[in-house]
Amino acid sequence: MKALFLGFILFFQTTLFAQTFNVIDFGAKADGITRDTKAVQNAIDACTKNGGGTVVIPSGKTVVIGTIYLKDFVTLRVENGAVLLGSPNYADYTTDTHKNTYKNEPHMDRCLIFASNAKSFAIEGYGAIDGNGSPKNFKKKNGDGRPMLLRFLNCKDIRMNNITLQNPAAWTSAWLYCDEIVVDGIKIVSRINHNGDGLDFDGCTNVRVSNSSFDTSDDSICLQTSRADKPCKDITITNCVFTSKWAAMRIGLASRGDFDSVTVSNCTFHDILDSGLKIQMNEGGEMKNMIFSNLVMRNVPRPIFMTFCQQRAGVDAPLEMIPMKAMHSFVFDGIIADNKALDKNSAIFITGMPNHYITDIQLNNIEMTVSGGGTKQDAKNVIKEYTLETLGNWWPEFGKVGTLPASGIYARHINGLYVNNVHVHTVNKDERPVVAFDDVKNYEVSKVYLNRKPISKKQFVKK
Repeated sequence: MKALFLGFILFFQTTLFAQTFNVIDFGAKADGITRDTKAVQNAIDACTKNGGGTVVIPSGKTVVIGTIYLKDFVTLRVENGAVLLGSPNYADYTTDTHKNTYKNEPHMDRCLIFASNAKSFAIEGYGAIDGNGSPKNFKKKNGDGRPMLLRFLNCKDIRMNNITLQNPAAWTSAWLYCDEIVVDGIKIVSRINHNGDGLDFDGCTNVRVSNSSFDTSDDSICLQTSRADKPCKDITITNCVFTSKWAAMRIGLASRGDFDSVTVSNCTFHDILDSGLKIQMNEGGEMKNMIFSNLVMRNVPRPIFMTFCQQRAGVDAPLEMIPMKAMHSFVFDGIIADNKALDKNSAIFITGMPNHYITDIQLNNIEMTVSGGGTKQDAKNVIKEYTLETLGNWWPEFGKVGTLPASGIYARHINGLYVNNVHVHTVNKDERPVVAFDDVKNYEVSKVYLNRKPISKKQFVKK
């Protein structure tokens, strides 16, 4: 009884003295029409000025805003049944919210919610933040643009819990050079307006993402390094569900800095248009020490797509190509990929460049079902190299290479590739080898099966 009484007193004190700042009390009309930007910002400013607390978007209300600025010790809570709605007017989005770090995309420089050099803030609640990002509101022509939903710059100790982020006009979020991030139990739906990335962590450290779902028109989660002095490291992603019009997880493209210590586990992927795990080193950083385990994929072409090449991705990257550095130490363990409904290129594809190898890769305990249908001519196909000449000014995408000469795994320019306990099932007869290596050094292939039988010598080809 004493413990119960003390617990009640603690709850009462916490509830009594917790500071809440309801946007209605600061003049918000919350009628779904009126621009309530000033009222919401005033509530945020009062909250941080008074030492922190919670700014509340109340249940049953739709609050329309232009750009707002989160600050120290503020928790923005969008309550169940509430919507924080982006203005449909591009002029309501300010120009002092940093920029998009990718080249050729200044139309995504503005954003709805911004924080710079802020610490210990949060976004939570069972309501929704809606970008209102339909093409009828936001498009690139006539000098207009497509604002992102969230952008955080040089921030620390960020929490995002149980919120729905939906309908951004561009990316859902860009986290730039932030530290100590926890994202848990969120839902992202970003299909309304072209390349709607989900969570983009650029040069961030100590990141934990869990128990979340993603339905995106571009990369659901992206790890990047647009600055050479800002690594992306100590990242864990677990217990998530992905569907995407492009890639589920992309690591790289923007890759001037290092990537180190990434784990992805216990996730499901379905109905991906491009790739499941898309890992790409381009701009001179080092990428290493990553584990991907216990993953289930359905209708995901190229469950693993890895490239090591040169391409300028960032808006601030030097015009000259930076010398290639290193890409090594990757473990893939426990993957089921059911791609029987897809085309004959639903295979694992890993490529370095001549004299620039990806090193030390393990592919363990993988089960793949593919449609098959590859011909003898397909088996002879020579894959184009990812060079500046073949890529031009574009990204190293799969569409640059043509049909793969293998039904299960194709790898080239690798030093240290270890394949163990891989099972490939084909729906239709396939004349290609199950495994094809081109310029692969220091390898071992063991326990590889085709339709439940050990592969023959002709089903493993090495050039």
